[in-house]
Amino acid sequence: MVNVRAMSRTIAGPKVRYGVVGAGWISQAAFMPGVAQTKNSRLTALVTGDRKKSEALKKKYELERTVDYDQLETLFTDDVVDAIYLATPNEQHVDLAVRTLSAGIHLLLEKPMAISEDECRRIAAAAKEGKAQVMIGYRLHFDPATLAALEIVRSGKIGDPRFFSSAFGQKVAASNHRAKEGYWAGPVPDMGCYPINASRQLFQSEPIEVMATGIESPGTSFGFHDTVSVTMRFPEERLAQFTVSYATAALGQYRVAGTEGDLEVANGFSFESPIEHVLTLDGKTTRKSFDRVDQFSGQLHAFSKHLLEGTEPEPGPHEGWADVRVLVAIEESLRTKKPVTLEKFPHSVRYAQPDQAEHFPPTKTPELIDAAAPADG
Repeated sequence: MVNVRAMSRTIAGPKVRYGVVGAGWISQAAFMPGVAQTKNSRLTALVTGDRKKSEALKKKYELERTVDYDQLETLFTDDVVDAIYLATPNEQHVDLAVRTLSAGIHLLLEKPMAISEDECRRIAAAAKEGKAQVMIGYRLHFDPATLAALEIVRSGKIGDPRFFSSAFGQKVAASNHRAKEGYWAGPVPDMGCYPINASRQLFQSEPIEVMATGIESPGTSFGFHDTVSVTMRFPEERLAQFTVSYATAALGQYRVAGTEGDLEVANGFSFESPIEHVLTLDGKTTRKSFDRVDQFSGQLHAFSKHLLEGTEPEPGPHEGWADVRVLVAIEESLRTKKPVTLEKFPHSVRYAQPDQAEHFPPTKTPELIDAAAPADG
């Protein structure tokens, strides 16, 4: 591990104090309920523009402070938080991230990191300026079933991995913000970063070319491509293909085919359903189901551990940036209807490792305050 204690904000401990910025579905349903069981993290503040959420969640989680977005900095100057969990709509990431990191406050930032490579640069620069750590919220980097899949493929058990294929769909209500804000709130940035990241992790390399095709499904009113298929070419003539959709029944799986066998991962992107491996070798298929874990508790525990020990977290900003540049290329390919070549990624990336696994039991989904899952509005 890289020791960064000399650079980063000192935390008195024994628990990292977190402020949550954005009180939508993912914060209320998944992140906030799991904080207490990490034992090295606690909630102290909330940033939201909704007074009802502010009052109800302050009482529920016994928060010290709730503020509006324009009062974010008061949490820093009044020493209320050590770190922020940022889960707002994607186009708001860069402003809030830069304000946080420039103040020397650490940041756990939901994916996608930003909506352009320039915004990724700005976030990385703010972290350096503020001597603060930033981790991108790839919860699956700490999921035991996901890490076991990486180990199977990397070990050579299925031979040389040649291609990756994935299908990931959900129905999104027309009233949901994802249905109203164009490409960067659409299925590719929202869902596509899962198969993009999975294929990069499995191949341990970066794509060199991207081609995308999109459609607007009959009967929908999104005004953008609600279903998109993408093909990525990797070094050593490997291919990754995925389709994401806002207009299908819920599904999420991926499959890696190698020269000696293949591995299918069912529910591979879910935090709400058990993940299952279907491994085929020499014509024989075996299945292994994994117990559900609280992926949000796991990633938070890992981040807090890094902050308390003064080590550099993985996945860091370069991991988020590596996916954003692919999202940018997909947008260009949808516009031009042509393949887009990706130059060599100029930064080093530390791919997820098996020893990152975290094991926390699932928490119960609480009653939500003015928030709903994407399918519900």
